[in-house]
Amino acid sequence: MSTLTIIYIVLGILVVGIIWTFNSLVRLRVRAKEAWSDIEVQLKRRYNLIPNVVETVKGYAKHERGVFEKVTEARTRAMGAKDLHDKAGAENMLSSTLKTLFAVSENYPDLKANANFLDLQRELADTENKIQAARRFYNTMVRDLNTKIETFPPNIIARLFNFKKIEFFETKEELEREPVKVRF
Repeated sequence: MSTLTIIYIVLGILVVGIIWTFNSLVRLRVRAKEAWSDIEVQLKRRYNLIPNVVETVKGYAKHERGVFEKVTEARTRAMGAKDLHDKAGAENMLSSTLKTLFAVSENYPDLKANANFLDLQRELADTENKIQAARRFYNTMVRDLNTKIETFPPNIIARLFNFKKIEFFETKEELEREPVKVRF
């Protein structure tokens, strides 16, 4: 083999490696965007369920106005959040206020026995589980993309083609661990 042939083979391998790495970065970025879209679908479902839950509880718990206002405010803030950081904070606040709403419902035996309320509560719990699954999937895709962007040699290709790390969708652990406080 001549030196020129060896150079062509090495350059060919290098070009194929760059193309393969670039395509794998694109695939990971698209998967992360798809995963984020899955989260948004479930959040939209939750946003649509919340007014029904609030209206059902309102019929039984007329003097819990502050709780209803907080839930409505948290829902509005979550729906209006623009970037991932604001969205995560707003979703944490909404989850916390929903826990408070369901804690309030514990004080109304007739409400707890209401079939409509029980269906809404089940649907909301199912939606929360789907949101958690979508968050885990999103964070897995983000982890894979960010790892590829930071490891050698893909980091060279990532920098060359301006691939950026993506933020994880994180919940505030103190909200998840703290019991809901209900005051009357």
